[in-house]
Amino acid sequence: MTAPLHDAVKADDVDTVVTAEVAKGSVEGRSLGQIAWTRLKRDKLAVAGGVVVLFLILVAIFAPVITSIIGQDPNKYNQDLIDPLFGTPTGSLGGISSDHLLGVEPVNGRDVFARIVYGARISLLVGFLSAVVAVVLGTVLGILAGYFGGWVDALISRVMDGLLAFPQLLFIISLIAVMPDKLLGLEGTGVRLLVMILVIGFFGWPYIGRIVRGQTLSLREREYVEAARSLGAGRRYILFKELLPNLIAPITVYTTLMIPTNILTEAALSFLGAGVKPPTASWGQMLNQAVRYYETDPMYMVVPGVAIFITVLAFNLFGDGVRDALDPKGTR
Repeated sequence: MTAPLHDAVKADDVDTVVTAEVAKGSVEGRSLGQIAWTRLKRDKLAVAGGVVVLFLILVAIFAPVITSIIGQDPNKYNQDLIDPLFGTPTGSLGGISSDHLLGVEPVNGRDVFARIVYGARISLLVGFLSAVVAVVLGTVLGILAGYFGGWVDALISRVMDGLLAFPQLLFIISLIAVMPDKLLGLEGTGVRLLVMILVIGFFGWPYIGRIVRGQTLSLREREYVEAARSLGAGRRYILFKELLPNLIAPITVYTTLMIPTNILTEAALSFLGAGVKPPTASWGQMLNQAVRYYETDPMYMVVPGVAIFITVLAFNLFGDGVRDALDPKGTR
């Protein structure tokens, strides 16, 4: 039985259109990375967050250049800009002027803009490096727990449970209190930065370790893993060639969401006095100092608070966009 004439015509039309599109080069395959990038570009909030994140990274890298352009030193005292009676900046809005774009600190008169710029270095350094420590530990231990199972999985899972229940902030504060001023060639602020990065990263790996473990439990039963195993592939090949590439997406997503949490942790530690040592600039340390002057100089509290808010918000928006872009079931 032959097909109706109009069906044949429609089929011919479709073939003609497809042939024409292929000839024009408009029909072409796209990789998963290209699909994710297209989805990410459509998310305006995620793009805006990514732009802000990139801007903050550039500000942190070129902090000395920026402060030299505006002619301000983050540690220079400007006592002539301080009211000797009340210890607050002269002028309105915390001493904001053409020379001091965000005003000056109470009592000592240090430039707030310069200290905010240098404070970005501390926050981003701790945020990124502690995330790297957590990702490395979480990925390695999570994939081992998920792939081998048995007592290996049980042991690593119990360690993760114990670390998740441990009071991280109290431990860091106690550890910094007994740390020497010099350690591994570092001293003062360098020692505290090292301790914060290692401890925050160490207590952060169980979160990503759980995600990697769960994904590995699912992936190890897939057909391509069974095929590689049946062809005689070793455990190292399966772990690093078959499983790890398929874990990049969830690892990337969780890393972007972990960084703002680490930034908040660093700010909290500096606020509590367990962060970097003065005179090194830190947003949390500035908030700690601003508590005493919020009634007479509220701008000194607003500026570092807004800096922390914008940074964390930008990372969260970008992380949400990356998560949606890498989700194979997403519709955007």
